[in-house]
Amino acid sequence: MKRRYAYLMSGLSLVAPLWLKHRARKGKEDPNRLTERYGKTKHPRPEGQLIWMHGASVGETTMMLPLIDRLLAADPARRVLVTSGTVTSAELMAKRLPDRAFHQYIPFDAPHYVNRFLAHWRPDLAIWAESEIWPNLVLQTKAANIPMALINARMSEKSLLGWAKRKRFAETVFACFDLILPADKKTAIGLSALLNKTIAPVGNLKYDAPTLSFSAQTRDALKNTLGQRPIWVAASLHTQEIIPIIEAHKNIEACLILVPRHPSEAASRMIVADHPHLNFARRSKNETPDASTDIYLFDTLGEMGLAYSLGEIAFVGGSLSPELMGHNPLEPIRLSIPTLTGPHFESFSEVYAPYLKEKAVVNIEDVSQLSHIIEDMLNTPKQGQEMTRLASAILKDASGSLDVTLNALEALL
Repeated sequence: MKRRYAYLMSGLSLVAPLWLKHRARKGKEDPNRLTERYGKTKHPRPEGQLIWMHGASVGETTMMLPLIDRLLAADPARRVLVTSGTVTSAELMAKRLPDRAFHQYIPFDAPHYVNRFLAHWRPDLAIWAESEIWPNLVLQTKAANIPMALINARMSEKSLLGWAKRKRFAETVFACFDLILPADKKTAIGLSALLNKTIAPVGNLKYDAPTLSFSAQTRDALKNTLGQRPIWVAASLHTQEIIPIIEAHKNIEACLILVPRHPSEAASRMIVADHPHLNFARRSKNETPDASTDIYLFDTLGEMGLAYSLGEIAFVGGSLSPELMGHNPLEPIRLSIPTLTGPHFESFSEVYAPYLKEKAVVNIEDVSQLSHIIEDMLNTPKQGQEMTRLASAILKDASGSLDVTLNALEALL
C-alpha cells in the first residue's frame, strides 16, 4: 500500500501544475507562491534550531499560536516554520505569527516534492496538528530521522473508519510519530486500536487558546453607529448556511453580524445581490453601518474577536449541514457571549458535550427554530447571563493541555 500510494502521487504530480493553476484562478491558491507546492522556496533556511509545525487551515494554525509563542520564548535561537494548505490560513498567519516564525505552503504529497522540501528546510522537529495526515510527507520525514509529534489529534468516526479499512498502511504511517497526543477520548481509542497500544487523551489545546483580541475603541464606535438595537452574530458560516441564516434573521428585530467562513469578493457580492431588500454594510469595503443596517457583513480575515464582541448572542456555523461537522464554540464562550450551535458538530462533539449537558450552550435542532430562540434570548437576558456563568466554569476546569503538550515536545527536542 505504501508503494502504491507513492506511485499514485508521483503520477498525479504530472498534472499537479494544471490542477494548482486551476485552483489559483478560483482563488484557492496563491498564484505568486505556487512553487511552494512543489517544495521550492525563495527563502533560505534560518540558522539554528528549526521547528516545523503543520496545520490544515485556519482553525489548526490558529490553535498552534500559543504553543509557538511558548516554544520560541524557551529558546531565543529557535525558529518556527508553519505550513498549511489554504490561502485564508496563509493570510492570517502573515498577520499573526510572531517574530522568528514564518509561513510556507505545504508541498503536494508526491515523493520528489517532499524530498525537495525536507532537503531544504531540514527541521529539527516536525509537529502535525489535529487530523490532516499526508503519508509520503510523514514517511519521508521519518526516513530523514526527524522526530515527529502529532498534537491535538482529533479524528471523526468517518476518518477513523477509513484508516481502519487500511490498517496495515495506517499502522505504518502513525507508527512514524514519536509522540501522539489525542485531544479527545474517541480519537485516543481509535488510534490505540490502529497501533495496538494504549494512547491516552491529554485534552484539547483549544481550551488553552487566548481570548480573541479586538480593539475596544473600535467595538464601542461600531456599537454607537448601529444604534440601540440588539445585535446577534452568526460566524464561521459556510456557503450553504448563509441563506438559511439570513431567512431566519428576517424574523428577528435586531442587527445581524454575519461572518463567512471563507470570505471573498465574489461571495460577498453574491450575498448582497441575492437579498436586494436588505440593507447591508460590508466591512471589507469600509462601509459604515448605521441604525438602518440589517446585516453587517464581516467579510474580512483576522477580526473574529471584534465580530463576536459586538454581539449579545453568537451562533457558531459549520453546524447546519451534516457534512460540515461543526466549528470551535470556545471563541465566543471566552468572550462571555451566550453561544448557540446547529445540530451537526461531530468534529467538536467532546468539546460541546459538557456545555450541552449543563445547558451552557443551546443546540438548535432545526434552523426553523432559530429566529424564535434568538428573539426569546434577546428578550430574556438572564438566560444568557446564566449560560455564560456556567460556560466559564466549564472552560476553567478543562484547561491545562498546553503545558502537557509543551513539556512533551521539549522532551523530544
